[in-house]
Amino acid sequence: MKTISEIRKEGIHALTKTLGPVDMARFIQSYETGTGDYTKERHEWLPDDLDTVKGRLLERQKKQKMKKPHH
Repeated sequence: MKTISEIRKEGIHALTKTLGPVDMARFIQSYETGTGDYTKERHEWLPDDLDTVKGRLLERQKKQKMKKPHH
């Protein structure tokens, strides 16, 4: 059985051969994990309830309708 290090090395080689070094790096970056703990931190940026979400959406729709030129 191959080690994870061997698998990663072969994977990088295969990606580089197929995509080239720049696109290989971009591909790898697209799978990088973020930092932090979503479960603990989500309350800091997600609304507390659906009524808040609904209110924000309705306000956004109202503003967009006001910006549209009338024909």
